[in-house]
Amino acid sequence: MSKFKNILARISFVIALVISSTLLLHAQELDKAAVKTLIDSKNFTFKAQTVMPMTGGSRQLTSEYDVRFLGDSVVAYLPYFGRSYTATYGGEGGIDFTSTEFEYKAKPRKKGGWDVTIRPKDAKDTRELNFTISESGHTSLQVTSNNRQPISYYGYIVARK
Repeated sequence: MSKFKNILARISFVIALVISSTLLLHAQELDKAAVKTLIDSKNFTFKAQTVMPMTGGSRQLTSEYDVRFLGDSVVAYLPYFGRSYTATYGGEGGIDFTSTEFEYKAKPRKKGGWDVTIRPKDAKDTRELNFTISESGHTSLQVTSNNRQPISYYGYIVARK
């Protein structure tokens, strides 16, 4: 029985390794010029792979969660794990909004990459989204809310289709 468990554990490890390496390949397809073009055009998608709540450990995301930049709007669909300072009713648990009134600031980092800050004016609870985007497209995102603990996400950006 222990041999079976050992073999099953090895197979699971190999499958997880293949999936994670496939996900990393998506972000490696972009070069510095392509990433800059995406940021300047405000026409890209952030694909979340990992979530880091303030309390508890990191979690790998198995479903499609993203923030889409459509030029004149931002659409966020992200999970939330953490403490809320006000009670919400009606199943509003994640970070789920569409904003057409937002402030978009992109500036280059001294050591390469870009900082992109989004301040939606018409989102119910989300105050600010801070993206740190590397030259290859790897991205971290910190979301600050009015009534919740901050939360971070890691992933990559891709061109919208």
